[in-house]
Amino acid sequence: MSIRHDLLETTTFAFLDLETTGGSAERDRITEIGIRFWRNGQQLGEWQQLLDPQMRISPFIQNLTGITNEMVAGKPVFAEVADELREKLADVVFVAHNARFDYGFIKSEYRRLGQPFAAPVLCTVKLSRHLYPEFKRHNMDALIDRHGLAQVQRHRAMGDVAAMAEFFLHALADKGQDRFCTALGELLKRPSVPSHLPADVLNDLPRSPGVYCFYGENDVLLYVGKSTNIQQRVASHFSGDHNSSRGIRMSESMRRVEWTETAGELGALLLELKQIKALKPLFNRRSRAAKTLVSIELVANDDDYLRAQLVRAIEPHRLGDYFGLFRSIRDAENALMGIAQKNELCNQLLGLEPAHGGACFQRGLGRCKGACVGDEDVVRYNLRAQIGFHGLRLQTWPWRGPVGVVERDPVTGRTDILVIYNWMHITTVSDEAQLQDLALGGLQVTFDFDSYRLVVKTLLGRDKRGPEIVELPALQEPEVLMP
Repeated sequence: MSIRHDLLETTTFAFLDLETTGGSAERDRITEIGIRFWRNGQQLGEWQQLLDPQMRISPFIQNLTGITNEMVAGKPVFAEVADELREKLADVVFVAHNARFDYGFIKSEYRRLGQPFAAPVLCTVKLSRHLYPEFKRHNMDALIDRHGLAQVQRHRAMGDVAAMAEFFLHALADKGQDRFCTALGELLKRPSVPSHLPADVLNDLPRSPGVYCFYGENDVLLYVGKSTNIQQRVASHFSGDHNSSRGIRMSESMRRVEWTETAGELGALLLELKQIKALKPLFNRRSRAAKTLVSIELVANDDDYLRAQLVRAIEPHRLGDYFGLFRSIRDAENALMGIAQKNELCNQLLGLEPAHGGACFQRGLGRCKGACVGDEDVVRYNLRAQIGFHGLRLQTWPWRGPVGVVERDPVTGRTDILVIYNWMHITTVSDEAQLQDLALGGLQVTFDFDSYRLVVKTLLGRDKRGPEIVELPALQEPEVLMP
């Protein structure tokens, strides 16, 4: 791979840091912007501005940054500096530490003004990870201590800008121009994205678990997917979207990407499943197949022999009365034929032959012991039937009442508590206080075969690293709807 040394000679790097009223780009606002411009070994200038965020700064943020409500009173609002800032950031590489935070706030401010904003982005956290993979921590305080950088006024825009720029120059000298420029080239390389999406769309996406949605013209939902790393998964769609005609059609149709973050994989899986079934995206194959799921129920006939019948709706409080989950009637019938052959059960009683008042066809071949015509003892036959179906029996709920499945994202700090009852996802809350106020009465929930499989696998197959489960007090049961 050729090394582009001219990146340092011809590119202007704008080291930028923001101070804000909080961590949400949608809810919070910018209080200070600091920028230092650098190209080819030369500092080209600085720009610093306090802003009126048009909202109160909390005492916690005031203590953290030193920026008070009095300091920003009478300062320009973002709209008043938007044109000047856009001009300064034209034709530069936007450099920030944890760039998704700073870049996201800038884009949100321009979005409020009805204006797009895009720039090539370099994250110095990613640069540090790339050049110093032997270290685990890459926050600014860790870089200052590790590399002996000058102490600065942390959590003020120009102080953090100075530390970021010093790390940039230190890494260049420490690793050499070849290694450094190779890293820059790889980090600045733009991934291929569909032509109708902004070139920087991936910069907005989180690296956390969750669900993402692709939309086409007129807000038609094209596809719903989940991942433990939304950004990485969406990027893989873009890099592989020409491997099939289906991928090409979806890529050409795409106009917008939206996402919902979760704290863990189970929450993402359940949300993905819910959205696929409710919204029926055009390119999700599973949304069509899911409708055909069936199970088997054993019920006594007029002579007390157990007969099998296929069911599409089940009662969650008696899951132990159902056997197997099948994508189609044919799959269920194939399972019944296997059970009949292995256990010499009657095809009529299993629904594999129409009932006609005489012996089943298998009786004439010696493969049925005669339950169809009353020749086999009822108790003996029913026992053999129960043994034959035992391995397919659905799991009964092992807890006395509902449980909270606790998922935590160690990176974002987000916590989700998924309330599960009879293998059904009832609701999700964010803390134990909300659990205390929870009332299931009046809620409506649908028993879903796919969700059942997913929850059983997660809760009963979990290891020591699996989610924490908290038993909840008995609550009024929700209303269960059948699909």
